[in-house]
Amino acid sequence: MKNARIILACLLAPAVLSSCHHNAPNDDKMIFRYNESAGIATLDPAYAKDQALIWACTQLYNGLIQLDSNLNVQPCIAKRWEVSNNNKTYTFTLRNDVCFHKNELFKTPDSTRRVNAQDFVYSFSRIIDPDIASPGLWIFSNVAENGIIAPNDSTLIINLKTSFPPFLSLLGMPYCSVVPHEVVDHYKADFRNHPCGTGPFKYQMWKENVKLVLRKNPDYFEFDDHGNRLPYLDAVSVTFIVDKQTVFLEFVKGNLDFMNSLDASYKDEILTQTGKPKAKYADKLVMTSTPYLNTEYLGFKMDLQHQNPINDKRIRQAINYGFDRRKMIKYLRNNIGTPGCKGFIPCGLPGHDTASTYGYEYNPQKAKELLEEAGYPNGKGLPTLQLATTSSYLDLCKYIQQQLGLIGINIKVDVAPPAALREQIAQGKSEWFRGSWIADYPDAENYLSLFYSPNHSPDGPNYTHYTNKQFDLLYSKANKETNPKNRAEIYRNMDSLIMDEAPIMVLYYDQILHFTHKGKGGITGIRSNAMNALDLRYAIKTK
Repeated sequence: MKNARIILACLLAPAVLSSCHHNAPNDDKMIFRYNESAGIATLDPAYAKDQALIWACTQLYNGLIQLDSNLNVQPCIAKRWEVSNNNKTYTFTLRNDVCFHKNELFKTPDSTRRVNAQDFVYSFSRIIDPDIASPGLWIFSNVAENGIIAPNDSTLIINLKTSFPPFLSLLGMPYCSVVPHEVVDHYKADFRNHPCGTGPFKYQMWKENVKLVLRKNPDYFEFDDHGNRLPYLDAVSVTFIVDKQTVFLEFVKGNLDFMNSLDASYKDEILTQTGKPKAKYADKLVMTSTPYLNTEYLGFKMDLQHQNPINDKRIRQAINYGFDRRKMIKYLRNNIGTPGCKGFIPCGLPGHDTASTYGYEYNPQKAKELLEEAGYPNGKGLPTLQLATTSSYLDLCKYIQQQLGLIGINIKVDVAPPAALREQIAQGKSEWFRGSWIADYPDAENYLSLFYSPNHSPDGPNYTHYTNKQFDLLYSKANKETNPKNRAEIYRNMDSLIMDEAPIMVLYYDQILHFTHKGKGGITGIRSNAMNALDLRYAIKTK
C-alpha cells in the first residue's frame, strides 16, 4: 500500500503541473482531498444512485439544469426553458458554448466537440433502455412515447403523459447528465472507467479502492461574477479508506481537506452533547450544518393479520406518544438533527409545517389512555411487538424499547444486516421496521409517494402498505396543481392524514455536517444544499 501511494503521488504531480491557469485565484496549485469510505463502483452517471457516485459524477458531468444552495432550479446547459399551458411540454434552449472533455475518439482537430440537443436525446434514451438497467429509469416513466425530440441543435423538447410539477427538478439528478455517443458507444460497459462529460473536472486516473484523481477542466463553460473561469481548484483527489476511525485521524492530521458527517465511533470525541465542537477542536476545525432532506422513521405494516394489535390505530398512536424524541436527539445524537415531532415531510421543504397541530410530542399519559381504550390497560394482555433494525440504529431502538417498556409496551428488537432488512421490508415480511427516506428531488411529493396506494411494495416505495382514499385523491390533486403555495397546502393536508393514521413514527429529520480546516490550507467556497450536494466549482484553498 505504501508503494502504491508513492506511485499515485507521482501520477498526480504531472497532472497538476500541466493544468492550465485561466483563473486569477489559481496562483498556487490547489488539490481538494476527501475520502469516500463507501467506495465508487462506476463513473457512469447512468448508475449514480448513491451519494458516493453522485459526488463524483457532479464533478465530471452537467445536465440541462442545476439546483442551487436553496434547491432552486437554475440554468446549466439549458440557458432557458418554456412550459406549455397544460404543463406537459417542456421546451429547452441550449447554450452553444459547452464542449465535452477532450478525447481522441471525437477525431476533431481539438479532440472535442460542442454539446447539441441530440446528445440529450441519446443520453436520456440510454437511461430508458432496459438493457442499460439504469436505476434512474423511473425519472422518464411519465414521458410520452417518442416524447424526447431535438428539432435542431439548440432545442430539446420533452413531452409528458400527464402533468407533474416536480419534473423540472428531476432533470437536475446526475442520471440526466449529458454524455457523448462516440465515447459511450466505443467503450460500452467499460465507459464506467473511461468517463467523458462536460463538468468542471475531467478524468485523470482511477485505481479502484485506492485513489481517484480528477483534473481541472480548463475549458469549462461557467465563469464567476468577476469573469474568472471556474473551477478554481487544480485537482480533486479521492481516497477510499474503509475504516472510519482511520479517516478521522487522517483528517485531523491534515491529510484530508474535508469530512462529511460523523461516525458514531468518534462523534463524542469532536462534539459536545449540545452539538458544538469541543474546545480542543474549536480553533482547528470549521463545522457547517444544514438541514438534510432525510427523514428517519419506524414504519408499521398496515395490512397484517386481523388479530395483530399493530392494526389498531390507537396502539400506533400510543407508541408515537410513548417516547421522548428530544432526549433521544440530545443524548444519543449530540443534538445532530431535529426531533421528528411534526409530519413526515422534513425541514427545508415546502409542506413541512413547524406550527402544525399534528404530530407527536412525548406524552406518556396520553399513551396510557390510548392503550386502555384499545383494551390493554397498562399494556396488560398486549403481546410483545417485533421491531426490525440494523446495528447502526440499535442504540436508538433500545432507547425506544426502554421508554415504551415504562408504559407497558414490550418490544423485541431484531437486528439484521442492511441488505437483508431492505429485502424483508420490500417483501412485506417485517411488521415494524426502521427506515429512512432521503430525497431524490426537492419536492414533498417524493416523501408523500411512500403512502400512495398504487405504490405498494414490492412494486413501489409504499413499504407500510398504507391505503387511504382521501390521501390518494389529494395526491392526484397535488400533481395537477402548478401553484407552489397551493401545492404546499395540499401537502400539509396529506401529511396531517398520515400523522393521524400513524403508519409510521418519525424519529428525526437529519442534519448535514461538513468539516474543514481553519487557517492556511483550509478550504473555503464549497457549496452544498439540503440534498448534501458537493459543488466544488467555487472551492479554493486559503493561503
